[in-house]
Amino acid sequence: MIPLNVEFHTERDLYLAFMPFLKEGGVFVRTPRQYDLGDEVELHILLPDALEDSIVYGEVSWLTPAGAQNGTPPGIGVMFVKDPEKIRHQMEQILARHLNSSEPTLTM
Repeated sequence: MIPLNVEFHTERDLYLAFMPFLKEGGVFVRTPRQYDLGDEVELHILLPDALEDSIVYGEVSWLTPAGAQNGTPPGIGVMFVKDPEKIRHQMEQILARHLNSSEPTLTM
């Protein structure tokens, strides 16, 4: 399992990365490192205003290579597989007023 640290400084950062269209939730992680679809990762996620990170186990379900169209940064989409700390629910609470926004994200 590959450990990854992900820090969201603002609600907007989280909004741009959140992937609510995945059944169990997920996030886009900016990284220049190469991954393969299906790689298992252990995310250490620090949400805005949180004092400590939360751990979520996931699987790479999306790849954005360097040089992608529209200037999207390189990275991976991680689908949550095991979410013992209910991080998806915490993200949805933080983003409640943003989820119906028409502002483009890094994932759509």
